[in-house]
Amino acid sequence: KQWYQRRVAITAGEKQEKLAPWNCDTICREGFSKTTVNKLPDKKKELSEEERLDHSQKFMDKYKSEIEKFGYYSNWDDSKEYLLANKHLACEDTANYLTYWCVNLQMEEKNGLMKQVAHQTIVMQYILELAKTMEVPPIACVPSFFTKIKTCDAKYMEGFNSELKAFIARIERRSKEKTDKLMAEIEAEEREKRLGPGGLDPQEVYEELPAELQNCFDTKDIGKLQEVLTTMKPDEAQIWLKKCIDSGLWVPGPSDDTEDAPPPPEE
Repeated sequence: KQWYQRRVAITAGEKQEKLAPWNCDTICREGFSKTTVNKLPDKKKELSEEERLDHSQKFMDKYKSEIEKFGYYSNWDDSKEYLLANKHLACEDTANYLTYWCVNLQMEEKNGLMKQVAHQTIVMQYILELAKTMEVPPIACVPSFFTKIKTCDAKYMEGFNSELKAFIARIERRSKEKTDKLMAEIEAEEREKRLGPGGLDPQEVYEELPAELQNCFDTKDIGKLQEVLTTMKPDEAQIWLKKCIDSGLWVPGPSDDTEDAPPPPEE
């Protein structure tokens, strides 16, 4: 599919979107009990926007396969053990990549896999949010999150599922917007290529033609075309003839613009 090939070639703007944080609007914060964990280390030197994007891109390029493997997990214990074994994945860049991947999966019409990866995205978002609340590194919150999510009451789980449902809806909406935009761009390019010497679209002109003229072009019957034009009023025939030439539906002879064109009807 042309639109799919176009989507795979990520533009600079799309790269920035890929790296931008995804904000789950109302992520649930309640239900976690305080746990004794290491405090956050002193903040490193603030990076510029360009440096931050470059750092994120390198992280995603380096750990793409590992992040995607986490996205496939559907079991709480497996997810927990995988993160504890790959501590570097407990970070915002992982959540951002998973979100971007969700949009791409939906654009590829892989809705089932998209929902699975969306689940893991919300898991990572919850861990990140808990880390912010407790002011600790995200990896320190992994055990407490999975303990809580496995033993939580119905209300807490309802909150998680509500977040997941809202996130999936945003992914589906964003995917449709991107697909529509790509399709519109492709259609515009195809139309531009179709334009005739007078700047008209042959497809659009053909659809405007009276049925009897359309039939002439369908059958490629020049004699019939000339005959139909002679039955029309001169002004009307001249208008249709000009549109056909300007759109490239009718190609005049090389020596004269009207040499091989059907003669206009006599008054």
